Amino acid sequence: MPVFRHRNSTGTLTMDKTSYLPSKPRYEILDALRGVAALMIVAFHMLEYYSKGPAYQILNHGYLAVDFFFILSGFVIGYAYDDRWDRMNLGNFFKRRLVRLHPMLIFGTIVGAILYYHQDYVYGVNFDNASTPWWALLLTCLYGFTLLPIPNKWNIRGMGEMHPLNNVFWTLMWEYIANILYATVIRRFSRIVLTLFVIFSAFLTVNLCMNIDVFGVWAERTSEAYTVIGGWTLEPHMLVIAVTRLLYPFFCGLLLSRLFTGFDGSKKLLRADRFNVKGGFWICVAAVAILLAMPRIGGTDPSNFWMNGLYETVVILVCFPLIVLFGVGSKAEGATGKICKFLGDISYPLYVTHLPFVFVMMNWAATHAEAPTATHFTVAAGLYIMAVGVAYAALKLYDLPVREFLREKLFKKKAA
Repeated sequence: MPVFRHRNSTGTLTMDKTSYLPSKPRYEILDALRGVAALMIVAFHMLEYYSKGPAYQILNHGYLAVDFFFILSGFVIGYAYDDRWDRMNLGNFFKRRLVRLHPMLIFGTIVGAILYYHQDYVYGVNFDNASTPWWALLLTCLYGFTLLPIPNKWNIRGMGEMHPLNNVFWTLMWEYIANILYATVIRRFSRIVLTLFVIFSAFLTVNLCMNIDVFGVWAERTSEAYTVIGGWTLEPHMLVIAVTRLLYPFFCGLLLSRLFTGFDGSKKLLRADRFNVKGGFWICVAAVAILLAMPRIGGTDPSNFWMNGLYETVVILVCFPLIVLFGVGSKAEGATGKICKFLGDISYPLYVTHLPFVFVMMNWAATHAEAPTATHFTVAAGLYIMAVGVAYAALKLYDLPVREFLREKLFKKKAA
């Protein structure tokens, strides 16, 4: 592949690692699955208000979409960058990731700030947001642009979350951390070392799902026991949950990408065509939807909670990797290619902008509790459609133009 080269001060011909490398062809089905998971988690959050707790949640395992996002991200990072480090330096990598992720993150923070005063009742709790002064909201918004966790004493909502204007950003913060770990350390791991690291991470997943608690931090988990629910606050047990939810999926995805590509020069262990099945797109979509919508395994009896932990263990450790394999090996046929593109396009914008709309819906539902069920459904459906529409508009009118502008400003001419 031709690349740009230049002569250094000694006259030696060297490879230019600062040019913008073109993006690789995309795995269409993986893009679509990310979109399906995003649509599922929006519905999960909207229905959360109408449930009595984790054991009763409609679309009960929708929160596993986060773990699925991580495994998709790990695979895509490995596929996109593993074989490019001879033509790309750390600064170039981090700039690429910032250009890809941060514009919509800023947009999602602004959406959260705009809708903040319409979110007095969230999860049935009255937060009296109207008492928050405008300058405090503005400072929180500006601070949110950094993606750094906000200290509890500065939290204007008081729920303890790290990102009060848009709580889902805790996953993006850990996504950035995974990218840093990959670029600085883990990209250098051989396939064997990476496999051992993934096995250790799998143990952490079992520790969380089966409530083993080898670190002695699960004392505060009650109805969330035997689930992976958590990760969005700075409490010690929440940090352990967040690290656990990140490590296995993300780096399992990276390992899968290397098993396909033979990154370290060894013979490929997996051939994509062996995972090519007819109707692979629909099979993978159905699998993701069913796994996320599955009711609480074992019911609401605490003595049976371990069954749900076993279910989530199998889904994260086995089912999600298999779905990725079949998503990579199968082809999007006919009109499904357009569906894949649309789902892939809206997946990230929808994920980072949907929660403020969900909180607006919760606020309306709490203040109109006596409204007919049909009215509640209509309002929720309307806000759901609005969230999708805003996400698509933000992609076309804001995200794509801003990313193109940043690429022109931050990178040298595009490499061949």
